[in-house]
Amino acid sequence: MEKSNNVTVFILLGLSKNKNTEILCFILFLFCYIAIYIGNVLIMVSITCSRLTEQPMHFFLNYLSLSDLCYTSTVTPKLITGLLAERKIISYSSCMTQLFTTHFFGSIEIFIFTGMPYDHCVAICKPLHYTIIMSRWRCNAIIIACCTGGFTHSASQFLLTIFLPFCGLNEIDHYFCDVYPLLKLACSNTHIIGLLVIANSGLIALVTFVILMVSFFFIWYSIRAYSAESHSNALSTCSSHITVIVLFFVPALFIYIRPATTFPEDKTFALFYTIIAPIFNPLIYTLRNMEMKNALRKVWCQHILLESKQLF
Repeated sequence: MEKSNNVTVFILLGLSKNKNTEILCFILFLFCYIAIYIGNVLIMVSITCSRLTEQPMHFFLNYLSLSDLCYTSTVTPKLITGLLAERKIISYSSCMTQLFTTHFFGSIEIFIFTGMPYDHCVAICKPLHYTIIMSRWRCNAIIIACCTGGFTHSASQFLLTIFLPFCGLNEIDHYFCDVYPLLKLACSNTHIIGLLVIANSGLIALVTFVILMVSFFFIWYSIRAYSAESHSNALSTCSSHITVIVLFFVPALFIYIRPATTFPEDKTFALFYTIIAPIFNPLIYTLRNMEMKNALRKVWCQHILLESKQLF
């Protein structure tokens, strides 16, 4: 199939056509993005500059914060600037780049989410062998596997989309470039490509979600015999993780597990895994993590003291 080059730019229709709604969304999402940026940077610096980086759980949290920041940065800045623009234009090359990076960092985040319960399972079920099983070599191997899986997934999505012929229609009914809205604009039969997208994005989301739920059930089953305090601590950690996972996966499953169709509600559901879930990550993993809160106090209080001494 020969690809048509008639379309060089796309017009993003965005979230709303109401200007007052767009201004309100601009203020809200700007605040969210600043909070996501500051929260994740604080987590990464605090873990890197403390002994928490030696602990597998915080080792994964460090990379989760990095992928979280990169992931939301592929979508949110364009969304925020577009809310104040008269015409929300994105070039063809920028659109394809956004599609690739969104799926790349998003799938890395999904795979890290899947790796973290494995760490919890080992800590709860085999505490005596925990340091041996969760060695730094294994932690690095898990992160490398997450990045490899992310690249494989995003490259396949990119290749399914880059060769689509666009003959004139260029209005994307979304606030960022994604596969299904682009399939709607293609001037060719995209039924097979739609099935491949379901087999790729949909199955990845579904399988990882099932693995995560099974992991948490296994953890819950294993801690029944623990003391009340240990039971409470383990459930607190797991409930935080489950909250983020539900916010991220349920909307993603709604969009990607169905046939290649688009609904007006898709934009609202996409906000959950592009902005809302990322803003909850720093809050949940710091406010409900005593070690993380202690590291934040220690690192940043020392930094403030050093600066004050240099001034005097």
